[in-house]
Amino acid sequence: MTASLNKKSLLRPMRCVLTLLILAPFALSGAHAAPLSDAAIEQQALAGKVGTAQYTAPDFHPGIVRHMVMFRFRPETTQAQKAEVTRRFLALAKASRRSNGAPVIASLEAGPQNSGENADEGLQYGYLVTFRSEGDRNFYVGRPVVTDAAFLDPAHDAFKTFAGPFLEKAVVFDFTVSATP
Repeated sequence: MTASLNKKSLLRPMRCVLTLLILAPFALSGAHAAPLSDAAIEQQALAGKVGTAQYTAPDFHPGIVRHMVMFRFRPETTQAQKAEVTRRFLALAKASRRSNGAPVIASLEAGPQNSGENADEGLQYGYLVTFRSEGDRNFYVGRPVVTDAAFLDPAHDAFKTFAGPFLEKAVVFDFTVSATP
């Protein structure tokens, strides 16, 4: 996929959104923001086309959306700091709310990497956030696509600022759950 999009690709429902944003969503000290992925560019174009209010509305593209997040902590990060990052991440399940008090997150799960497949790329901890719509996910994720504070989750935005200094790497992968045949 290229950065340029045709009208048809903007209007089709987003069934699978791959967003591999290494380091970008977290304010890592001394790190440079990664270039935007094709999915991030496509999401920015969609937000620009429909407008930020619609793009972050709870009824925008309804359906189950999974937001997978995996962290590798910096070597100097202590166990207590790792535990605090996870505690604050899990707290987002209750703290992430719209201005009317409506919850944004449908469910949130977390755990340490424990696969023996030797394919973990050094990632140490994973989080699975579930949303009821792409609009809820878009509101929660916010930056880099949504920058207007009226249309992004301040709790998640603050979490990213807090967690960034403790992280060496962050990988994010989102997808809309498709119906099984």
